[in-house]
Amino acid sequence: MVNNSLRQLSRSVLSTALLVLTLTFTLSAQYAGVNLDTVKAGKFDTGRMWTFDFPPTEHLGATYNFTPDEDWYNNVRMSSLRFADYCSASFVSGDGLVMTNHHCGRQSITEVSGEGEDLHKSGFWATTLQDERKVPGLFVEQLIYIEDVTSQIREAIDAGSTDEEKIKNRDAKKKELTASLSSKGLKGQVITFFNGGKYSLYGFKRYDDVRLVFAPEDQLGFFGGDPDNFTYPRYNLDCTFFRVYDENGKPLQSDNYFKWSTNGAMVGEPVFVVGNPGTTNRLHTVSMLESQRDFTAPVTTAFLGSLVNVYTKYIELNPDKAFELNDQLFSFANSQKAYGGILSGLRNPVFMKKKQDWEDKFKAAVMANPKLASEYGDLWNKIADGRKKMNAVFNELNAFRVRPMIFSQYFLTASALVGSAKKGIKSELTIFPDDFDKQMSDLLLKENLSYIKGLLGANHPAYLALTGGRDGDEAVAYLLSNSKVTSKEKVAELLAMEPTQILELDDPFIRYSVLAQEKVKPYSDIVKQVQTEEVLLLDKLGRAVFEVYGTSIPPDATFSLRISDGVVKGYDYNGTTAPAFTTFYGLYDRYFSHGKKFPWNLPEKWENPPAEFDMSVPFNFVSTNDIIGGNSGSPVINQKAEVVGLAFDGNIESLPGQFIFDETANRTVSVHSSGMYEAIKNLYKATRLANELKNGKLD
Repeated sequence: MVNNSLRQLSRSVLSTALLVLTLTFTLSAQYAGVNLDTVKAGKFDTGRMWTFDFPPTEHLGATYNFTPDEDWYNNVRMSSLRFADYCSASFVSGDGLVMTNHHCGRQSITEVSGEGEDLHKSGFWATTLQDERKVPGLFVEQLIYIEDVTSQIREAIDAGSTDEEKIKNRDAKKKELTASLSSKGLKGQVITFFNGGKYSLYGFKRYDDVRLVFAPEDQLGFFGGDPDNFTYPRYNLDCTFFRVYDENGKPLQSDNYFKWSTNGAMVGEPVFVVGNPGTTNRLHTVSMLESQRDFTAPVTTAFLGSLVNVYTKYIELNPDKAFELNDQLFSFANSQKAYGGILSGLRNPVFMKKKQDWEDKFKAAVMANPKLASEYGDLWNKIADGRKKMNAVFNELNAFRVRPMIFSQYFLTASALVGSAKKGIKSELTIFPDDFDKQMSDLLLKENLSYIKGLLGANHPAYLALTGGRDGDEAVAYLLSNSKVTSKEKVAELLAMEPTQILELDDPFIRYSVLAQEKVKPYSDIVKQVQTEEVLLLDKLGRAVFEVYGTSIPPDATFSLRISDGVVKGYDYNGTTAPAFTTFYGLYDRYFSHGKKFPWNLPEKWENPPAEFDMSVPFNFVSTNDIIGGNSGSPVINQKAEVVGLAFDGNIESLPGQFIFDETANRTVSVHSSGMYEAIKNLYKATRLANELKNGKLD
């Protein structure tokens, strides 16, 4: 499986390039023939990620004839969880049973695997409470306190006389407010909404004793692997169950949990995703999005591609490291694909025209009010001017800023030597690690050279000083043959030199580092200044958004609890229609159609399912809910606050959702509650878990 996985992931960079082209073509076809002059902003371009501070009661009533009361919101909020600091989850029984995605629990599965075990391959099921395995360091958090602290934060900001002082005052007030909850036994966090239009103090109850209860095999949790990631139709059992224990080592007794619907959702039925979406930039200005399109997104996609290449090749050469490094590799590949999709969306002229139209209308509303115009009218020009300054130094700064994990050890060592020499002091031998991994450094070096060339161009003086005008393997060979930062013994020779001698060395890594460090400080100062100014400009922009729109639109995602409404609904794609539901029959169709080969192969117990296993049961489904990274593991509930699904992905068309929500084909992909129940009960024979889900408590 590992070798097949690596062969698949080795094509990840090409896959991402193809994804960008595919999505660009898909979006272009979707809007073929559209006259850009007629394109207008949509009602929900800013999305439907509503907060519990400002619940969307009127919107839900008008849209679905459903008007939840305060008790409903409180129960939903208290039943929902943050899973560590990267995913969402929920209580699904009164005995502390927690549901999240398999890919959210992947690292936890690794950590509880015993000697000689491969739980990723075999899956895991605790037949008794005593078999449930505590995950070191894992925690979940429950939001139980909300307080509007906008006036206190603004008062602190406005008391500052400089940008730096304003930010310092703001951060100090946040620290003071969060500390105030410690006496109540809560973890405090100040959440920023509307880029500073509103601030809330959240108090979380943290649970540190979390134990693994059930996890399917990796091959079911990530069926179809990287090729199927961000696609639909899908066939993934992307679920994992944990249990929270109290301070006495007993299963936590919780009054708030989502009851289980064994029937699940129906086509057209309103459903709600409750979770913690990570980050969106839907309220950013057009100049900021253009900067992301032309600079940040391409560079981020490029270095993620480099890391995927390096880790894939490294594990291929060192299969004994696969267990240790595959989680990291899958994370890089997933992020690479996501950023590729965002980049495609940013390059879509219809989406950008919608953003421009929204901004024009927002700006017009501000300028039509003399008070607002006086206070906020110059924000867009100031933000655009700052972005021009950052864009001018972006490529060189990113080429010259040497960072661990992204850059080879050779660059790190040369940078440390030059940095010390410039200060007139000698470095220590520790700049070259005892556990130096030459193979990893060499692989990184080749990718670094491609990355630097892409940023600087082949004729840039720094690139020529580094490579002597060579590329690829020739450049790598040249550097390794002509530099003294490639081994501990050679570095020891350099450390014996005087600082001035090091700066004058005819060594390609040293030459590059000298040139780089001449630029990094002034360029970093420019970026820091612009970013400091932009923080406060965005704060003012957020105030303007709130003044004009109030809570009629949701704030950008901030990995804080949100509720997103939608309906179960298929969509048109590739000249056909994607069904709202898939079934287990579809899983087996892909298994046989792909010749039972990875990543569409199945574990042994799935190859010959028992007779009572009903393959017609809905497995995965799509809905029009608005989600983003961080929503992984979010429960999908109905109006009765029953679990009807578990969100685990978006389709390809959803990837531009980082900056715009387009309901036409943007879909949330979820595991159906009836599909999870069917697999747990009739295939895995995990009777205790099946009964707990159905009854809401342990037997």
